[in-house]
Amino acid sequence: MEDAAAPITHRRVLKIAAPIVLSNATVPILGAVDTGVVGQMGQAAPIGAVGMGAVILASIYWIFGFLRMGTTGLAAQARGAGDTAETGALLMRGLLLGGVAGFFFIIIQVWVFLGAFALSPASPEVEILTRDYLQIRIWGAPATIALYAITGWLIAIERTRGVFLLQVWMNGLNILLDLWFVLGLGWGVEGVAVATLIAEWTGLALGLWLCGDAFGGNQWRDWPRIFDASRLRRMMQVNGDIMVRSVLLTGAFTTFLFVGSDLGDVNLAANQVLLQFLEITAFALDGFAFSAEALVGGAVGAGDRARVRQASMMASQWGLGGAVVLGLVFFLAGPALIDLMATSPEVRETGREFLFWAALAPIIGVASWMFDGIYIGATWTREMRNAMIQSVSVYVIALAILVPAFGNHGLWAALMVLNIVRGVTLGWRYPRLEAQIG
Repeated sequence: MEDAAAPITHRRVLKIAAPIVLSNATVPILGAVDTGVVGQMGQAAPIGAVGMGAVILASIYWIFGFLRMGTTGLAAQARGAGDTAETGALLMRGLLLGGVAGFFFIIIQVWVFLGAFALSPASPEVEILTRDYLQIRIWGAPATIALYAITGWLIAIERTRGVFLLQVWMNGLNILLDLWFVLGLGWGVEGVAVATLIAEWTGLALGLWLCGDAFGGNQWRDWPRIFDASRLRRMMQVNGDIMVRSVLLTGAFTTFLFVGSDLGDVNLAANQVLLQFLEITAFALDGFAFSAEALVGGAVGAGDRARVRQASMMASQWGLGGAVVLGLVFFLAGPALIDLMATSPEVRETGREFLFWAALAPIIGVASWMFDGIYIGATWTREMRNAMIQSVSVYVIALAILVPAFGNHGLWAALMVLNIVRGVTLGWRYPRLEAQIG
């Protein structure tokens, strides 16, 4: 682990970023294995049940994604300030919040599942299997939500190799247990759920071990500090702003899909294929944004304006380089990737027509992604929230003007407008961020 006051170098940026990129690469593999093992049962219903159950739980857990980002920013600042006691207390607050939230969902699971099935009705067979899956998986809620805090804390102290180890352990164990429980023991959908449940709780145990520094002294049980009213308010304010921002961003992408569905099935399918390129971009650039979170947070905590700028510039240079490489890869290899993901000739042809938008997206969007990381590290979450409100407002206007005039090209152009405005509104605020340091 780097000393918080160590020089900010390209090597240090990459040391934080590389394990995150590698750990993100393991995520889609698990989803493919989950689908593949139940697909060996020779029936459609189990595949639909696992997919539906995973989406329902992911939607619930996603609400608490703010816990990862908020913990990173606050803990990085405490570390930069040399406040070891507060660094440990922040982890405990996150763990307690995650545990309480998880057990709350266990208590209200009946109503959660009823609401989910009301919003996404399925056939009776799929619904029964999905309910069996959810009734097992929901017991992992405390572990899964608490792991957001652990991941955020590990990033804050620049121990991203621990994040990588955690993901490899959880996803690797999950895959092995999937194969054993489903193909070996014939447990079907319930086997997939039990495999994930075991991976979640053992992942929490491993995560706590990786955070051993926080439990080395008495700071983890300094209850007056942990429950200090002003610190709790600060934590909730930061997390609340991030949640609003995330809801707006998710709403913008959901609107993209809904509007696209009115442009015909072929356009909808092609857009869905091309959106996978954006997901790859997010996975790849996350590492550099996380570097900015940790390094900027540490510099803010130390009150060092020059280091804030240095961390922001250095992480962003790598982010821009990664975005350009991704754009070129998508432009050159995009046709082959489209053919790999779609077999319909119409979808393939339409995907090629709109491919240049997906190739432009990393380059256009990199400023917004990097500024997000910088602002999370600085805990300038209110400004990040306000910038997102402004950006989504412009995006809605762009949709209303561009889609009727240019169809699916207008839809993609509006998405580019969203990311341009995000970058501009965040960049416009950046000088004020620097000015308040020191």
